[in-house]
Amino acid sequence: MRTTTGWQATGPTALRRTPLERRDLRPDDIAVRVDYCGVCHTDLHALHAFGQRTEAPLVPGHEFTGVVTGTGSRVTAFSVGDHVAVGNIVDSCGVCDMCEAGQENFCHSFPTLTYGGTDRQDGSTTLGGYSREYVVRDAFAYALPSGLDPAATAPLMCAGVTVWEPLRSLGVGPGSRVAVAGLGGLGHLAVKMAVALGATTTVISRTHEKRDDALKLGAHDLIASTDAEQMAAARDTFDVVIDTISAQHDLAPYLKLVAMDGTLSLVGYLGPLTVEAMDLLVGRKKLSSAGSGGRPATAEMLQFCADHNIGADIEVLPSSQVETALDRLRRNDVRYRFVLDMSDLD
Repeated sequence: MRTTTGWQATGPTALRRTPLERRDLRPDDIAVRVDYCGVCHTDLHALHAFGQRTEAPLVPGHEFTGVVTGTGSRVTAFSVGDHVAVGNIVDSCGVCDMCEAGQENFCHSFPTLTYGGTDRQDGSTTLGGYSREYVVRDAFAYALPSGLDPAATAPLMCAGVTVWEPLRSLGVGPGSRVAVAGLGGLGHLAVKMAVALGATTTVISRTHEKRDDALKLGAHDLIASTDAEQMAAARDTFDVVIDTISAQHDLAPYLKLVAMDGTLSLVGYLGPLTVEAMDLLVGRKKLSSAGSGGRPATAEMLQFCADHNIGADIEVLPSSQVETALDRLRRNDVRYRFVLDMSDLD
């Protein structure tokens, strides 16, 4: 076994620095020195759940960048010293229809998650990127294109690909009219990507407070969801609405913004929904969802971001301040993504 250091949960709000064991390299593995790891709302959810079940260790973190420090005997795509990125999926069955279609995120036997997952060979619990080293199958690591800032790229590996997939699958491009509901970790990247794809892009936020931020990100306008006149004026306007709001909310006002044959895509809140069929019927509107991305889409997203100079807007903290980052994220006190610098684990 390989030994590294990381931040392991001791409760729903606490982590402690501790030695961690990584597996010895299998023939198709690479070892990655984790340099930067993003802090995701999923980490908060996992920690909350950990407070209710303590049978398995929890080391969060599923969006990170770093440098290859070792390779297995059959690895040819990477060499020691290469800069790489890893997202929230580190394995899949590889043989189901979804995996063969390059949609490992929809693997019929469920993908192996970067943390809190079950290793497909030895049955161990995967431990995440809040650590100085990670061992991963080479097929689920991605070369970091030159020109991308490693710290600002880390959130692309979860938040970025989560909004990239619906934008691409729904055919967003020049002439498209896109609205992004919610301007946070997911939303700000959806705006950047939609604009770079050539879409006329509008932000939907509760108030006008983030208008200047929205325009700086490239959005063409901002509509306040609490402004009844603005919402009424925007009815049947958008071909695609990317809904990044993480809390449960009424979908009806957002469906009204969707144009005929358009789509409301949910990528934030993924719990139970109540929808009036008439809100879909009038205008032949569609309701969809998306989460994470397969290997081809992830690689495409990274190259697109390199070509268009897209990275997350981040605040970098030393990993020793992980609890501060999580607390502030819990209070939505970040614009727009925390990233941990893991070098203080040396």
